[in-house]
Amino acid sequence: MSKAQNNHLHLISPISTMPKLLKFCYFIFTLLLFSCGNDKAEKTVETKQVKEATNDTEQNDVITNDTKTILCFGDSITAGMGLEDSNDAYPAVLQQKIDALGLNYTVINSGLSGETTSGGKNRINWILNQKVDIFLLELGANDGLRGVPLSETRANLQTIIDVVQKKSPKTTIILAGMELPPNMGQDYTNEFRQIFADLAEKNKLAFIPFILKDVGGVADLNQDDGIHPTVEGHKIVADTVWDVLKPIITK
Repeated sequence: MSKAQNNHLHLISPISTMPKLLKFCYFIFTLLLFSCGNDKAEKTVETKQVKEATNDTEQNDVITNDTKTILCFGDSITAGMGLEDSNDAYPAVLQQKIDALGLNYTVINSGLSGETTSGGKNRINWILNQKVDIFLLELGANDGLRGVPLSETRANLQTIIDVVQKKSPKTTIILAGMELPPNMGQDYTNEFRQIFADLAEKNKLAFIPFILKDVGGVADLNQDDGIHPTVEGHKIVADTVWDVLKPIITK
C-alpha cells in the first residue's frame, strides 16, 4: 500500500484552491469520529415506509403488485446523517419528484451510516429479499476513510453488482461515483475515481460520476462537520441523481 493509502480520507469533492483544501483537510479527524465512532449514530432509515399491517390495514392498498421499487443502497450520505428529519435526505426528495409526475414508484432508503463496501456485501442478500426494480449503489467513500486497499473496494463493489444481477436479473442498477480529496496524491485520487467508471463500463450500468457534484466542499451546503449535506445540499444531490434516474423511469 502506498503512503497515500495509509492516510485517512474524508468525504468531500476535489477542491480547486489551496485555501479551501486546507480548510476541508481540517475535517479529516472529525469525519473519522462520525464514520468509525459511536454505533448509536448508525441507523438504517427508510423513505416513504408503509405502516405495519398490524397498525394500518391499508398497507395492501399502498403497495400493490403494480408498484415498482427504487432502493437506495448506501452509507451516511444516503441515510441522511445529521438531518433532523430523514425525509429531507435525497431519497425522500426523489420520492417527491416521482410523486409529482404521478409515477408508481416507491423509494426505499437503505442507507447505513459508516457503511463500507464490505458491510454492503454482507447485507446485500438480505436486502434483496424484497422486490427491487431499480438499485442505486452508493458505497465506497468510507473504504477510503479507513484505508481499505482500492483493489478490495473494487472487488466488493463488483460482488454487490454480481449478486444483484444474479438474484434479480431484471433489476436496473445505477452506480454512484465518489471523489476523494486531492491531498491524497493525484495517482491515488485518480485510481479511486476510476474504480466507479470502470465498473459502470464493465457491467453496462447507468452511472452518476460524482453523487456530491456541486455539494462536496461547499460550506453552505454541508453541515458543521463539513462533510454531510444540509437539507439544501440533499436537494442538489437529488437533482444529480434525478438526471440519471428520470430517463429510466419515464421511458
